[in-house]
Amino acid sequence: MIELSWWGRVPYAVALGRQRAARQAIIEGEGREYIALLEHPSVITVGRRPAPGTPSASDLRAHGIDFARIERGGLATWHGPGQLVGYVLVDVGGRGGGVRRTVDAVEEGIIDWLATRGVAAGRRTGFPGVWVGTDKICAIGLHFKRGVSLHGFALNLTCDLDGFGRIVPCGITAGGVTALSLHSAQAPTPMEASWSVGRAVRARLVDTFRRQR
Repeated sequence: MIELSWWGRVPYAVALGRQRAARQAIIEGEGREYIALLEHPSVITVGRRPAPGTPSASDLRAHGIDFARIERGGLATWHGPGQLVGYVLVDVGGRGGGVRRTVDAVEEGIIDWLATRGVAAGRRTGFPGVWVGTDKICAIGLHFKRGVSLHGFALNLTCDLDGFGRIVPCGITAGGVTALSLHSAQAPTPMEASWSVGRAVRARLVDTFRRQR
């Protein structure tokens, strides 16, 4: 069973340490699988590749924005209040799943949930994540070690999008970013949306793993 867990608002470094410990426990056969749902104080993260145009860590911190370089794919992105983050800690290999289809399942779960809020979202050829037209509403980036996933998705709900203005979000210049609050007069907070979003993503993951066996 893939459990759901609400962590609240957690500093990025703290959440990253908890994720890594949880993944190691799963690898060693001693931990449970779950999707951690939370939000972060303002932080910019970059993946393994260089992210041109990203300010220095010291400049960001001078403006109250934290900085972290991590092991996921992709370039720079922003996390902050009003954005629901979901960390997917699942033994994909043990469940007979594959990387691409796991990412697809997370995207599909977010698309399903947005549809319940009256937003017609979808994929964009050549670009990961979930989009409303040419604007990204949800970033997705996973990292796998011995078949167990780490990191996950970041869904813009009620967040101030100014944090994205300091970077080239995910390295994409042909498009922008958006939030649910720009498409709905009743956008929920991360805590309010956490369980329904988590269930939608979990349902797509479970269905994908079942069909891959």
